Amino acid sequence: MNGIQEVVGSIPVASKTEQMSKDFGSGQLDPEIADLMGIAAPKAEAKPEFTDLFQDAHPLEKQQAERVDTARKTFEFQTKQEEAPKPFFQDKSYYKKLLGEQGEQGKRVHDLLTQFAATEDPQTKSVLRARLATAYWEMATQIAGRISPAMPAHQRLLLRFGILSPALLSEEQRSLVSRIIFNNNSGEPVHYQDEWLLKIAQGAVNPSASDEVKRAKQDAGSKTREIIEKRRGQRQAELSLLAGKLRQLEEAEGGLASCVQTILRHQTRAEFGGLKDAFSPEQREAIVQIQNILRSLSNLDREVRESYASVEGIDRDLGELEEKAEEGGPAVSVDRTTVLAEFGSVRQMSKMCVGRQGNHFPILAKQYFRPNIKEIATRENVINAMARVEALDSGLFERTFKGQTTRIVPHVLLLPNYGESGVCWEPFERFNRASSRGRIAIPLFPKDLDYAVLSALADLRWQVAKEKAQHYWMEEGITGKYYQWFDEQKLRGDVKDFFIRDYALWITKEAQGTQKLDREVRGIFWRNLPFPQAIKDNLKNRGFVYGELYKKDQNIAMSDGY
Repeated sequence: MNGIQEVVGSIPVASKTEQMSKDFGSGQLDPEIADLMGIAAPKAEAKPEFTDLFQDAHPLEKQQAERVDTARKTFEFQTKQEEAPKPFFQDKSYYKKLLGEQGEQGKRVHDLLTQFAATEDPQTKSVLRARLATAYWEMATQIAGRISPAMPAHQRLLLRFGILSPALLSEEQRSLVSRIIFNNNSGEPVHYQDEWLLKIAQGAVNPSASDEVKRAKQDAGSKTREIIEKRRGQRQAELSLLAGKLRQLEEAEGGLASCVQTILRHQTRAEFGGLKDAFSPEQREAIVQIQNILRSLSNLDREVRESYASVEGIDRDLGELEEKAEEGGPAVSVDRTTVLAEFGSVRQMSKMCVGRQGNHFPILAKQYFRPNIKEIATRENVINAMARVEALDSGLFERTFKGQTTRIVPHVLLLPNYGESGVCWEPFERFNRASSRGRIAIPLFPKDLDYAVLSALADLRWQVAKEKAQHYWMEEGITGKYYQWFDEQKLRGDVKDFFIRDYALWITKEAQGTQKLDREVRGIFWRNLPFPQAIKDNLKNRGFVYGELYKKDQNIAMSDGY
């Protein structure tokens, strides 16, 4: 009997138990599953060791918007992949509680699941499967609208992993889920679906942009608030730029101190009674460096003062705008409508990850994923996969603003679906292109974890470059060079899909010296998405094509660039 059949029949109504026997036959349900689903004869139910992992004494309060830590230069490799099992599934009434709390929505899901499990006709089963998926999404939307730190465990597990019932999973799979590290100990912006919705509800991150919803005509207050968001984005970008300048200032000051110490350490002349010697060549070089450092310090000081003045000016503008907004009425706070709209965007991301021909069944079931934690897109696995890609594409997360290059890792949403590819929803926020995080989505249960991460990062690469080039994306930058090759080859289809495929080959095959790309594409990537020098040094001896590209690099370096 498959997992769908095992789950049916646990709505807390006495007659359902009798109906189960008629539908599935007496004694066909596994005793452990039947007990888990509350179908077996009534027993004195032991009290769970914990009832709610997510209880929080504090109400849902608005949080400060997050600040991007531009000081981080790389990912910290996540060595801990799992933790001690958590008693998620000790409660025998998991399924009853989950559906019973959802009223009519829960009853509809249960009824459709019952019908779906009972039918053998393929055509009828297909129709019921679609109806069940729709009903599930409607119920999940209802649950998402009530997101909070105090949300019951079974509701949050549905949002995080798509678990409708533990009985749909094998014992081994339930054990695996219970060992996945629950809290974000990495400090990286990688979020499970429930965590993301909670951040949206708390105002810690802005809702994702959506082209699906037409914006209503704005009143004066709405326009003012939009200007406020833009100015806040400018403030964040200016602060990020200022932080970079201050780091440069500290480095220059450290260099100055080192040079001064070098100058002060004189050699002595023993033949002249130990008198100090004149400056050594090293000390004379330090004097020249001090002169250069002093000029750099003077320029940096001017830029820092200008940045502070710019931030102060933005703060004054914000104060005036916020006063104006208050006069026009209270600002719209994050509410249930905002969370529901975000969940709608997340659902679209999920569809994109699965693709047209993929498995769109939204409920986690044992036949659709393997109980191997290395094959699941857990937070730790995704961080390590991104670290491996960034090690080969060092400019992957770099963003340049006013001559200052910073590393900005996008928000990564881990969505509970059986997708094949990751996607980039937006390369950065529309009001803050300089220092805001983009949004990429990765399926939790992919066919190939590495490809799911790679495709999302390739999509991000493409969209950032395209936005940077704007109207000239078919002519400038890597998108322009790649599009011109695509056009010359008279290829059909979405040029971005071809780019994503080739980027995956570039990282997984070409970095190892296995030639898989078109010769011209390899040249485009070599120049625009260069490997680290150590990789290039290794590749130059792995084939004639790499040797030729390496020689071109040397010629360009000798001629001081393009």
